[in-house]
Amino acid sequence: MPASPSFTLDRLVRDVADVLYTEPADVSLEESLLDQGLDSIRLMSLVEKWRADGARITFVDLAERPTLRQWADLLATAP
Repeated sequence: MPASPSFTLDRLVRDVADVLYTEPADVSLEESLLDQGLDSIRLMSLVEKWRADGARITFVDLAERPTLRQWADLLATAP
């Protein structure tokens, strides 16, 4: 069985920057991603991408924790 991909903070920042059409340096780790322009459609695309890579998360898991720091913690502890 192949190793599951790593959901590092760097990867999360890059993936979020991609869906927001911005540079990774412009994405805040602590500010709500909703305030940074993330909408439900973009959030769902991230969930689908990460689930395809082995993450066991849901849309609600991420929506309830709207910062990248919280997402990193969640993905680090998800089974």
